Amino acid sequence: MKRIIGIIGAMEEEVAKLIAQADITATENIAGMVFRVGSLGGADVVIVRSGMGKVNAGICTQLLVTRFGATHIINTGFAGALSPEVALGNIIVSTEAVQHDFDVSPLGSRKGEIIAGMVAFPADKELVSSACRVIAETLPDVSVHSGRICSGDQFISEKAAKERIISEFGGLCCEMEGAAVAQVCTLNNVPFLILRAISDSADESAGEDFNFSVFQSTVAEEFAKAVVRLIEVIG
Repeated sequence: MKRIIGIIGAMEEEVAKLIAQADITATENIAGMVFRVGSLGGADVVIVRSGMGKVNAGICTQLLVTRFGATHIINTGFAGALSPEVALGNIIVSTEAVQHDFDVSPLGSRKGEIIAGMVAFPADKELVSSACRVIAETLPDVSVHSGRICSGDQFISEKAAKERIISEFGGLCCEMEGAAVAQVCTLNNVPFLILRAISDSADESAGEDFNFSVFQSTVAEEFAKAVVRLIEVIG
């Protein structure tokens, strides 16, 4: 079966360098999102900026699957560090994703349990393995970690909020879209992977750390190289 790789970034800065390298042959505007169809790294791709938050990410992912026939989904972007082992500029490869702000525990479910019996949505093991290897080879000076990613409709910038997520879910980083992408892909049986570059420490210094002018000239450039190389491998 022909592979079509959907690439999602929440903000323009998270997909701009990939769009610049792609051969775009068509564009389609749906639900306020511009889907760019073309090729990148020798693979057929659809690149889109979803907008921030889980609802936008979920809508975007479903459109990629049903309208554009995406067979694989990569969600790329930035995140705040949760684990003390993770530093600014590091790259996280998801093994699974959870929604840290989903809570119907008063009704008897576990926190984060959206589908009965399932809190975490596992990423595709082959994609995880390929990403860890490719990123390490492409960016040998960058630390790469694989593990759980925590998503919620909040920019985490307080130590108390960060510690709450760590105590309830653990995880390497927190962001706002990945677990929604993961949920939709799981329901559609579409292999997915979430990639995050660490942009801040998810505490009171997060607003100061989160500086796209710096990231665009340093981390984002290198991050895009690794994503393109990964697409070449899996495409």
